[in-house]
Amino acid sequence: MRTFFLLFLGILSIGSVVAQTIIRGKVIDASTGDPIPFANVVIKGSSIGSPTNFDGFYEIQGEAKSDTLLVSFIGYKQKVRIYQRGIEQRIDFQLEPEATMLNDVIVFAGKQENPAWRIMRGIVDNKRVNDKRRLSAYEYESYNKIEVAVDNISDNLRKKEFMRKITAVLDSIEIIAGEDGRPILPLYISESLSNFYFRSNPRLQKELIKKTKITGIGIEDGSLMGQVIGSSFQEYNFYQNRMTIVDKEFASPLGDGWRLIYNYELKDSLVIGNDFCYQLEFSPKNNQELAFVGTMWVTKEGFALKQIDATMQRTANLNFIEKIKIQQELVPTDEGAWIPQNSRILIDVAELTDGSAGFLAKFYTSNENIQVDQPRPTRFYDRSIELAEDARETDEDFWNKARHEPLSETEVNVMTMIDTLNNIRIVKLWTDIFKTLARGYVEVGPLDIGPYPVTVSGNDVEGFRLRFGGRTNENFSRKWQFNGFGAYGFLDEKVKYGLGAKFIADRKDWTTLTINYRKDVDQFGIQVNPLTDVSEESAFLALTQIGNLVRPFRYERTQFEFARQFSRSFSGAMIFKNQSYQPLFPFRYKVDADELNSSLATNFTTSEVVVRLKYARDETFLVNDNSRLSLGTLRWPIFLLSYTKGFKGLANGDFDYHKLDIGISQNLKMGFWGNMSYQISGGHIFNDLPYTLLTAHIGNEQFVYTDIAFNTMNFFEFVSQTYGAVKVQHFFEGFVMNRIPLMKKLKWRLVGTGSVLFGDVSESTLDRQVLQDEDGNSLPQFDVLDPSKPFAEVGIGIENIFKFFRVDWVHRLTYLDRPDIRRSDIKLSFKIGL
Repeated sequence: MRTFFLLFLGILSIGSVVAQTIIRGKVIDASTGDPIPFANVVIKGSSIGSPTNFDGFYEIQGEAKSDTLLVSFIGYKQKVRIYQRGIEQRIDFQLEPEATMLNDVIVFAGKQENPAWRIMRGIVDNKRVNDKRRLSAYEYESYNKIEVAVDNISDNLRKKEFMRKITAVLDSIEIIAGEDGRPILPLYISESLSNFYFRSNPRLQKELIKKTKITGIGIEDGSLMGQVIGSSFQEYNFYQNRMTIVDKEFASPLGDGWRLIYNYELKDSLVIGNDFCYQLEFSPKNNQELAFVGTMWVTKEGFALKQIDATMQRTANLNFIEKIKIQQELVPTDEGAWIPQNSRILIDVAELTDGSAGFLAKFYTSNENIQVDQPRPTRFYDRSIELAEDARETDEDFWNKARHEPLSETEVNVMTMIDTLNNIRIVKLWTDIFKTLARGYVEVGPLDIGPYPVTVSGNDVEGFRLRFGGRTNENFSRKWQFNGFGAYGFLDEKVKYGLGAKFIADRKDWTTLTINYRKDVDQFGIQVNPLTDVSEESAFLALTQIGNLVRPFRYERTQFEFARQFSRSFSGAMIFKNQSYQPLFPFRYKVDADELNSSLATNFTTSEVVVRLKYARDETFLVNDNSRLSLGTLRWPIFLLSYTKGFKGLANGDFDYHKLDIGISQNLKMGFWGNMSYQISGGHIFNDLPYTLLTAHIGNEQFVYTDIAFNTMNFFEFVSQTYGAVKVQHFFEGFVMNRIPLMKKLKWRLVGTGSVLFGDVSESTLDRQVLQDEDGNSLPQFDVLDPSKPFAEVGIGIENIFKFFRVDWVHRLTYLDRPDIRRSDIKLSFKIGL
């Protein structure tokens, strides 16, 4: 009897287990196919539910009277599904984004404090404990995955002639977006595995990219792409007051000024993992602020951020971007600070026109093997981004073991589809066109032909000018780069040409040896300051070679340069330059300046050695092919020094002289107030020289605005032996225009500019200048600034006009009585920016 009774109880217990309701499933974004973390899944009318995890999965167990399962999340439409009681089942959801526009909110103080404020005060008070930046050091292994695709492909676009040849591929792309999703066309997918290191004192970071894998339409697995797909460019820390995203600063909902910028609402409290958490929803008070709408989960113990889902509001003053979404899941370290374990970022680029398509970029980061408070030696951080020599040498077996999470079936399909698209001829053609437009060169195997913007030009010396040139690329050699060009002027009927070679001795510490020879035409007064890293083929300098040249000359130049990055912050170069000048305007100088009746000459030669030193504490570089790109500094100014020694008699040099130039520049992110950039420079020539070798300040008679020139000064208007200059630009972003009711809809942005220049020439140098030629004819001279009266100009501009254009009104404040000057001028410029 006892045995039968126990058997009967066992059958009942099994029946009760079988009868229990268990629901599992996944919640994804219907437009992208991506999982939605932290969504609320509940049985309607009950307290039985569960949030989705970071990968969008949920599991619910329990009984309730309702047979309806409800899913909700901020920014999405609610969705319900019917479930069956008493069984184990899987129910997946695809949520549609909700296109809601948030209006400005005015909050009036009441007698009872908003309960969310107490929690926010706790978050801010505990930042110093929970923020990972307070650790002496941390490091981890990071796995990064990036996907880029074309979305919102309209029927009109599908009918375009160039799209017809890929219709067969497009017809099969629905599988990429997910069950309910819009079809997308994949362009790119990459994976990287790296070690990330951070040290707080001094503040340094480094990423060693161990392996990369890139599959893309027209994109090779090159060194540049390998460097930008790692963790260094996916760092989002909500404990900062402002977060830089796509080169714009967004106000963090955890920032110190939280109460001025955001509204908060305490929605719920629940247990996530081992932590009891508060659920807060947040939204900006100003609907054009660069800020977020979203939900965060904060631990009751210690007020640490555990999870966050933040989306850029649609009305924000940002170009081209329709949506930015950041989701993070953080874990505590042994020292108390919290570090993101998983991050998912989505950037949706809007369609430029009704007949075009948009772009969708998705980033996923997973961090494992986190170690803290073990700082490496400072020398270890010298290269902030380092690509291992064998980073591109991997196979699928390696990735199957190394991935922190396996690829989904959709992602495997993406790779296959990209390979298919790469083999379509029309895709190859358009890819080559876009690459040429972006690089300025046409790639032909190991050669880059160009740059195409300077192929055709013309001026009053050469007449119509044609130029053809090129350079070798990484496909030719990773050690050597050769370049050259040939040009012909149809008026002067003379050939101009140049040849050069660069040897990359060390890519790690970027050590190069360069030799160049050039025979060409130029004009005095537009030679760029030696402190300014501006290419001779920049847009502004190219425009100055068109039309009437001011005090033109022919020259032959031979130059040798040795450059090296000595440490993370310190770099230098030594240059020997020999250049002959043949002025094409009336000019004379004394062959022997110490003789009263010295003979006169027109042509002259300089032989000089230049030493350039640069200190930039947190500058970041990327290696692109056989050149190096600077991304600038994050917080610190850049200090530059250039010393030039001219030698008389060396390689036919005609003058002895010493010249010193110094400079400081910085880009300042000022949060709520916008961004500011400044340049401070000064210099002195210690010897008496002909005015053609003094410092001619760059004027701007072109219609374009440039920050390397004084925009209301004429070409060769002022020359100095000693000078000091300050140039400032302040970009107000949306700070002013967003607060003008009728203007904020245009999304224009205000810019303020100002320049001041002091200069002087010694009496002994002025006495050395030749006023008349051998026949007594007057020679053109130059003007000098009054040492007590600087040249000054101010300007106000509006940028983001039709998203691309900027118009500046620049007003000259001093030297207004001079002939042929412009007291005010309108300058245009073009910029593709967010």
